[in-house]
Amino acid sequence: MEYLIDEIDRLILTCLVEDARMSLKVLSGRVGLSSPSTAERLKRLEEKGVVEGYAARVNLMALGYTLQALVRVRPLPGLLQKVDNYIQAMPECIESDKVTGEDCFVIRLVVRTIEQLDTLLDGLAEYAQCNTSIVKSSPVKRRLPPV
Repeated sequence: MEYLIDEIDRLILTCLVEDARMSLKVLSGRVGLSSPSTAERLKRLEEKGVVEGYAARVNLMALGYTLQALVRVRPLPGLLQKVDNYIQAMPECIESDKVTGEDCFVIRLVVRTIEQLDTLLDGLAEYAQCNTSIVKSSPVKRRLPPV
């Protein structure tokens, strides 16, 4: 179900994507409404499922994850569910998309060493063919699409 939003809702979403911990007072000032009006709009966005939650952006490098890899995964015949379960159980897998085309999944792994990546890929190789690309940089961070 599509929920139509106006320019103020767009501005609220943009501000929250920028800083989810922004105080209601600051948010109200940015969107040009009173705090109660802003709170009501925010509550409505949450109730309609437009805002699903609030999260922290974590610097993976600061946690020692020096490498990221995008892995296209093609399960061996009859092992689709096993691969799906395996991927979901991998703590190093921070994103997984089920996709169309020759591959069934595209996953993002974070690792501290190339040896750790090799170990993870060896485990997946029992159930699937993998094509791996090391991430050099991420010029576009996750952002709000046009709303």
